[in-house]
Amino acid sequence: LWRLGYCARLLKTNHFRTAASNTSFPAVWMLLAQHSGRIPGLFVVVKKNTYFTMPETVEDKTNPELYVPHPGVRGMTLLNREAFKRTVVVPALKVKKEIVHGVLKSLKQSVLQRPGLKRVVEDPEDEDSRFVILDPHKVPEFTLGESEQQVLKQLNVHPEVSKYQLELTYENFKSEEILRAVLPEGQDVTSGFSRVGHIAHLNLRDHQLPYRHLIGQVIMDKNPGITCVVNKTNIIDSTYRNFEMEVLAGENNLVTKVKENNISYELDFSKVYWNPRLSTEHGRIVGLLKAGDVLFDVFAGVGPFAIPAAKRKCRVFANDLNPESYSWLLHNCKLNKVDTKVKAFNMDGRDFLRGPVREELSRELPLLKEEQKTAFHIVMNLPALAVEFLDVFRHLLVGEPCSPAGLPTVHCYGFSKHSDPARDIQERAEAMLGTSLAGRCSAFLVRNVAPNKEMLCLSFQIPADVLYKRPCPDEAKPASKRLCTSQDSSEEKVLS
Repeated sequence: LWRLGYCARLLKTNHFRTAASNTSFPAVWMLLAQHSGRIPGLFVVVKKNTYFTMPETVEDKTNPELYVPHPGVRGMTLLNREAFKRTVVVPALKVKKEIVHGVLKSLKQSVLQRPGLKRVVEDPEDEDSRFVILDPHKVPEFTLGESEQQVLKQLNVHPEVSKYQLELTYENFKSEEILRAVLPEGQDVTSGFSRVGHIAHLNLRDHQLPYRHLIGQVIMDKNPGITCVVNKTNIIDSTYRNFEMEVLAGENNLVTKVKENNISYELDFSKVYWNPRLSTEHGRIVGLLKAGDVLFDVFAGVGPFAIPAAKRKCRVFANDLNPESYSWLLHNCKLNKVDTKVKAFNMDGRDFLRGPVREELSRELPLLKEEQKTAFHIVMNLPALAVEFLDVFRHLLVGEPCSPAGLPTVHCYGFSKHSDPARDIQERAEAMLGTSLAGRCSAFLVRNVAPNKEMLCLSFQIPADVLYKRPCPDEAKPASKRLCTSQDSSEEKVLS
């Protein structure tokens, strides 16, 4: 019941997504699958954590966990690869080497399919024969079914199943299997990570810390191209958006190169913010832009919004308070040959909005004509604090409002632990703007950050009566004009 309630909340949040999300029926069911664990009638694979006791014997023919390392590795903190060796008994067919291919093709549903293990091995007693290794889960009783036996008779192969001693080594086990065998029974296993170039980034829990160096080495061994494994040791600093980390395995080199949406970035992962899980969101926002549009990126980082926008022939103003992010932003603009199209700033977000953004909008908006289609977008990707910056837009500009179509669109990111995260972030934004956004905004669920913690993007055009000090918009009704004038007068009295 709890799962169903949680899924219902996710679907309710999903309802607020923009049309750009194109949430389809299968996607919704996939979302349900991630949280409910099963969907009747759909072929959805959901990976769950399971805990098991190490088997007492290697010849347990019905044991679903046949391929587990040697029980003696339990509690190991320093990796000893030799200790993982184990011999198991598996079913095998003895066949002449010239018909091996035909047997493999005919019994493809029963043949061993485990990556890293040979399906065909030599017979040490007969050089003209080979052993075809069968899947012990498909042939648990060392006996083939009637249909398989008929196929073998047609190939002139004796259907008797032999017992083959199969040696398993550290190289044959998956990282999750190794870690499950090492960590205390019943505890969560971390085998997932974020990859940033050659760096694997883990977020280990307290009970995993005694095994952290072993975990790091296993992750590096099992993932080609990973040469450095790090663990975050504190929460993200809300000012510069970086965090302390410990190198668990490999080289102590945190300067890396990544590729996202066909654009290359270079960065020092220990000093700047980079999250590979935001690749789709970066592409979604950039996909809303057209050539000639203007993008103001308030918390630009190393440029994942700014640089692809410049590639789309947009005019870009990018800012970040972190001096390291600013430096890498300049570097990546040159790397991608858009340094002449991006104006970069190293300022506080409020100062950037009140300075370069206000100056550019004050200059450009009065010149807009009805037939012009230039759009202004303001991206505020600092989920922990961005909503608190929205009050800067209150009377940011002075003068006659532009046409409604020319009003800037804000894409503001935020975290929410509320049962209705879309409503929560909208209400918080309305409090900072001092106006209602009902019917004038959309909330897009970006990702689930942690249990009961969502990251969302709230998109809306800044209302003219918020952005401009006075007069009120021409399109407003007379009564609204009087109300707005009254409100502005009241605000001026409070300010004075």
